[in-house]
Amino acid sequence: MTRTIPRRDFLLGSAALAGAAAANAFTCVEIANAAPMAVPTVDKLSVRVLVDSSFDLFFRPKQINGVSIAPAARGGDFRKSLHNEWGLSLWLESEGGGNQRTLMLDYGYTPEVLLNNMALIGVDPAKLNALIVSHGHYDHFGGLNGFLDKFRDKLPADLKLYAGGEDNFCHRVNPTPTQGQFADFGTLDRRQLAAQKVTTVLCETPTVIADHAFTTGKITRRSSERVLPNTLVEFGIKDGLGCNVGHYLPAEMEGKIVPDEHIHEHATCFNVRDLGLVVISSCGHVGIVNSVKQAQEVSGIQKVHAIVGGFHLGPAPKDYLTQVVSEIKALNPDVVVPMHCSGLNFAQEANAQMEGKVVVTTTGSRLTFGL
Repeated sequence: MTRTIPRRDFLLGSAALAGAAAANAFTCVEIANAAPMAVPTVDKLSVRVLVDSSFDLFFRPKQINGVSIAPAARGGDFRKSLHNEWGLSLWLESEGGGNQRTLMLDYGYTPEVLLNNMALIGVDPAKLNALIVSHGHYDHFGGLNGFLDKFRDKLPADLKLYAGGEDNFCHRVNPTPTQGQFADFGTLDRRQLAAQKVTTVLCETPTVIADHAFTTGKITRRSSERVLPNTLVEFGIKDGLGCNVGHYLPAEMEGKIVPDEHIHEHATCFNVRDLGLVVISSCGHVGIVNSVKQAQEVSGIQKVHAIVGGFHLGPAPKDYLTQVVSEIKALNPDVVVPMHCSGLNFAQEANAQMEGKVVVTTTGSRLTFGL
């Protein structure tokens, strides 16, 4: 579901290439095809938690509403342990149509933690078909370059990284106590991806990945949700680094530092046979309800089997949290699986409103959906 755009058309459709051609930042860019999407169906989906912020040594296997969860097997060397950090990385394995596919969604905060956990969990990078990044926060792409440095020779020669859109490559900053001064929060650098011969695919429209998964494309803001305070974003390109806003924001936004609305954050989804949608939201800044409704709209499938990942409700005030959880409940998912930035407050409220549907995970655990 991707196509390479002729250079002339891309120049007409986006000022990004023109603005950065000299820096060679966009030599490996595709844009997802806007044609209607044929949603694939898989028979089984497995989600391994490579990186999250906590590990429970006493975690026990369980089943809830047809979803099974199992802890990571203990290794033989007691000196080695899974590491935790603020960030998220998921390993997605699916089976369907007699084929298997393996995708990697996000890369945690640091390569040291990611690579340590991959080795202990025992995943094989040689099986990867594609990479996905959810949005432009460092705790979701920080481990990517280190991962590529170590494993690029084991990955497909035509490896693609599916990103939600141009906004994913903007420079992020955090405010400091001094007005007008900001702390750097990093930038996903396409120059480094191009150097690793990784093709970036901008998925501003819904996109099928490796014949098994699909992304939501740009998420419409349609629920009561709002973007809770997080980073600030700087619009513009400096020395080939950053994002060009010419094709999706007014020209006067160039060079501005403004509150981050995560314009091109996207969710990764699977349609599991006889069960429905599994919607994976790595952070859900644009709203977890918005994300699920977007998946329903672009797929034409209303049944929601599972809502998984980070929901960014840790900082939510009580009344807002109660309202959002009630809207999640109205979606009638079989299970809700909070991770990363969802917050203990979310887990407590979700248990109160949706008792028996909340699945807790730990770093290293495996979730299985389907046969």
